[in-house]
Amino acid sequence: MRLATLLFAFCLVQPGAVLAQPAPNAAPDPALLKVARETVAQMQGDRAATLSSMAAPMVGMMQQIGIKEAEKAQVLVQEVVMPTLAAHYDELLDIQARGFATVLGTDDLQAIAAFYATPAGKHLAAAQPQLAQIQLAGMQHWMQSVAPEMQGKLVKAVQDHGWGPGSPAKPR
Repeated sequence: MRLATLLFAFCLVQPGAVLAQPAPNAAPDPALLKVARETVAQMQGDRAATLSSMAAPMVGMMQQIGIKEAEKAQVLVQEVVMPTLAAHYDELLDIQARGFATVLGTDDLQAIAAFYATPAGKHLAAAQPQLAQIQLAGMQHWMQSVAPEMQGKLVKAVQDHGWGPGSPAKPR
């Protein structure tokens, strides 16, 4: 997952929410972890470009947390957020590499890395921030479109099970 995608998702998480974490297991084989780290680094593309692609979304995040003036939010992003993210970028790559190494084997990782070394793979890596925005907007639109139907069905199911106020209790 691209760093920008991860941060877009982070911006959507409500304070106090806990993101699902993979179950801890034995440490991946160091050779596999090395291949995974190289693959993840290729998938991220150019470090500076990846980080700079996150500046605008981070301004939006600053505004969501209360810094309403765009100019002030931009200053905070440039002075605090971006340098912090840049300083910890390798830590993210290591976390992602461990995740990839738990799910994919060496052959798959090498094939993925080979693809990202091609011109098409490099174009995909460069396009990921824009694609992530498009995918996120599409998912939000889709969820909003099915939410009313889902809400009605959930209310009915809760009532049918006798779990809500005013619901008839079902015999056991």
